[in-house]
Amino acid sequence: MEDKKILNYIKDVLENAPTSWVNLTTHRLDIYNEKLAKTDFLNQFETLFNNNNTTSSALNTLPTAYDYIRLGHPLSCVLEWGISKLNTLNSENVISFSSQTIPVLAVLRKNLLENKNTRIVYLDKLPNNFDIEIVKNIYNYKFQLEKVAKLSDISSFNGSTIFISEEDKIGSFDNNENFDNNENIDFFVQLHGYLGSILVVNGEQNENYISDIQHVRRRETIAMTPSNSLIALKALVAESAIEDKKNNDTNKTSVLNAIKEVTRSNTKPLVASSGLSIQYAILMGLIHDASENHNGKAIKIIVPPNCYGGTNDQARRVAACIDNVEIVDLLVDRDNDMVQSIDTVLNNIAKQDAVPYIIAEIPTNPRVEVPDLIKLKEALSRERTTTTGAIAIDPVFILDQTFCPNVHFLGEGEILSTVRTISFASGSKFPSGGKCTAGYCIGNKKTDSLIDKIEHHLLLCDNEATSLQYEILAQQLPSMKQRIADAYTNTRLFVNYIHETLPGAKINFVSEELASQGFTPSVFSLDLPTTGITDEEKEANKRALNLKLINLMITEIPDESKFCVSYGQLKGCYWTIPATSTQGTTKEGDKDYIVRASLSPNMDLEHHKEVFLKFVKSI
Repeated sequence: MEDKKILNYIKDVLENAPTSWVNLTTHRLDIYNEKLAKTDFLNQFETLFNNNNTTSSALNTLPTAYDYIRLGHPLSCVLEWGISKLNTLNSENVISFSSQTIPVLAVLRKNLLENKNTRIVYLDKLPNNFDIEIVKNIYNYKFQLEKVAKLSDISSFNGSTIFISEEDKIGSFDNNENFDNNENIDFFVQLHGYLGSILVVNGEQNENYISDIQHVRRRETIAMTPSNSLIALKALVAESAIEDKKNNDTNKTSVLNAIKEVTRSNTKPLVASSGLSIQYAILMGLIHDASENHNGKAIKIIVPPNCYGGTNDQARRVAACIDNVEIVDLLVDRDNDMVQSIDTVLNNIAKQDAVPYIIAEIPTNPRVEVPDLIKLKEALSRERTTTTGAIAIDPVFILDQTFCPNVHFLGEGEILSTVRTISFASGSKFPSGGKCTAGYCIGNKKTDSLIDKIEHHLLLCDNEATSLQYEILAQQLPSMKQRIADAYTNTRLFVNYIHETLPGAKINFVSEELASQGFTPSVFSLDLPTTGITDEEKEANKRALNLKLINLMITEIPDESKFCVSYGQLKGCYWTIPATSTQGTTKEGDKDYIVRASLSPNMDLEHHKEVFLKFVKSI
């Protein structure tokens, strides 16, 4: 009876759900409490359930569940809630993934760091592309495998037991023979074809894994996508098998060709479920290559400490798992010059005869700075020697091009064509116009063998873009260059207006000279003028002004101005404070408590000027 009530409620929710639950990729931060991610949403959703309220207006006023769609969203939360209710579990214990492999890797990661044994038990087969030797030798994860005919064959084990099964129905964890034997299973991972997987944390003794597993989903993959969560929920309500789906290879071919065209690099592009998914594949692919070609040597991941928090955090998480991998800080912003920093760091690493991998954004985020590219090429190309006089290993430059994916770095004759360079971009920004989370990478001709390794890890982690993501990119990529140009025009006009009306503000944006070279971002950061006697008082007043500006914009122009973390959207203007959003896991001293705005090609610029002037007059 209770199960029927739950399923009927979900059915009504799906009929009345806001369209944004399926098609939005950016969430409002003004109705989001990061410390209560998912919990705040589900607490209020539970209240609606208890009152049998499924009205569109009630669903539309629920708080933001996660600050990024790839971490989770209303539909993934409802799916996890529904499965938990039907199986008498806490909703926190149910975690959906777009990937079939990553939930297994998430448990392996925690057990590696805690020196705990892991047993992977399965009935039929392991997830596709689960390369046992690479997971052990490259990821450094330790486990034993056991194939069983039935659940009752699973004995007790000194450590964690992960049970993997393929299921054509969603959410039923109690229909297996001898399910009473589940005290010997710590984690259920159900594989659901192209939808991804559902992980259930079993028992109170394992609940300390939940936040670590969520963090893996945050950094190395994505939640089950909104469209796939909707398919899963419909199957759950109908108590039916998941509908089969064929991939459209035409969309994939179109996307790969578009990436080659926009980057002018005629090498193999790779497309992942998110920007961080492709970055994870890059890092693990490069580490794999180093293990084969520079076995035993230290690997140095060189990364700016104040760059986007996901990039920074993910690199450090990789280093934490592998003994010979270490993070080296690259100071690029404020009073630091990227080229000089790279030169210094590479000189030191050469002396150590280590393998250097550099991750850097051009332009930088959030201060929108571009280094001297000729000097950058010289620093990356310089032949260095070890302390014994041997030629040092040349670096691989991993270039985050999200802010300016239209700039040509890689093709024949371009500035970085002779340096081992892999460019990647978050497809949730300009490539898709904010309509999906996918990300992509492509290298120059010097990286062909590296790309093969990266592709292997992309597939191992089951992090390739979904068919819908390919479809969206195929639709949006052809217009990307024009959208970039139009958005830059709006941004330049707005920046000039701010200069005129608030000359005391410091604006971080590209110069006209850089724009003429092709660097035409549509994001700028604003360091507002402040007052106060002490440094602490000045900083507190500035942070209050940041929020005052953003709140005024989103209140006065609610149809266009949003408190969101994104860039490259099709319309409107997004505002955020990097220190409290994109730099979430960055060390406090490296955070930027400034305003960041990103403009689109389609917005009422004059209205935004009027509201900004209103803000200036109020201070």
